[in-house]
Amino acid sequence: MCGIAGLFDPERKTDPEGLARQVGAMAEVLTHRGPDAEGYWSDPECGLAFGHRRLAVVGLGPDGSQPMVSPDRRWVLNYNGELYNHADLRRRLAGEGMVFRGGSDTEVLVAAVQAWGLDRPSKPAKDVRLGAVDRQRRELHLVRDRFGEKPLYYGWVGNRLAFASELKSLALLPGFNAPSTGTRWLCTCGTTASRHRTPSIGSSQVVARAGGDGRRRRTARCPPRVRSYWSARQAVEDARRRPLGAPPEVLADQLESALSDSVAARMVADVPVGAFLSGGVDSSVVVALMQRHSHRPVRTYTVGFADRAFDESAEAAAVAAHLGTDHTPSW
Repeated sequence: MCGIAGLFDPERKTDPEGLARQVGAMAEVLTHRGPDAEGYWSDPECGLAFGHRRLAVVGLGPDGSQPMVSPDRRWVLNYNGELYNHADLRRRLAGEGMVFRGGSDTEVLVAAVQAWGLDRPSKPAKDVRLGAVDRQRRELHLVRDRFGEKPLYYGWVGNRLAFASELKSLALLPGFNAPSTGTRWLCTCGTTASRHRTPSIGSSQVVARAGGDGRRRRTARCPPRVRSYWSARQAVEDARRRPLGAPPEVLADQLESALSDSVAARMVADVPVGAFLSGGVDSSVVVALMQRHSHRPVRTYTVGFADRAFDESAEAAAVAAHLGTDHTPSW
């Protein structure tokens, strides 16, 4: 899961120690999201600081620690998520001359950004929310995945742009006043705090730029620029214009193959993998495909409810028995 937090002070009014201390506190309250390690990075000349709490899934050693600086020192990334196609990207980048130190997907993402930039973040990133600093152009980028599977909150607290995986990190900052100003300046990628500000069926990238050359200070807040790089509506419209090109039974096989490949990619991990099983169609299909790709019983879990109207534990148990999973119900 991981947790990320950051502060951008374009006027550079916060002293470096204060900036680091506040970002450290923002990251500390995200320990439950990343209990395995913590990391910090700051650039006082840009007025930027990152904090990270790590939940290690791929590449468990220190080579996957964040925030991570690119080999050419231009980019610094602070992200939450998993790069499901990191093995393929690693091979491609290695073929272009990139040298890797470890086996983490973080290092692959950093290398991909160094090689290809952030113009099309959906291309290398499959399930990623990140803060990225372009030190050459003095820009902070906030990027979310196409469907906003996990939240990324950002907004102005005074003259500083703050972001974090959870709202309570922002609430620690001096000057934060959610009841009176939250819906006005706060946006969350993946939920609907403010419909007119939040892209609900697309993906977004926010860019904020530091003014001056590192020696001069800005006297006015630098407004961020928000742009969309993918739209669900446009994807559907494009699909409708394409002919199916195959009979229904062939299309059904293609759908099963695509789902199977997607599930298999998400099972790649250096830690045990499990799944929530409700007994409904969606989770049952996912677990069935997981079991297809596993050499041992898949670990499945179900949360039961005393109210039978909401309880699906019996159905989940039946599916688990049919598939042969290692099932654990919880009440």
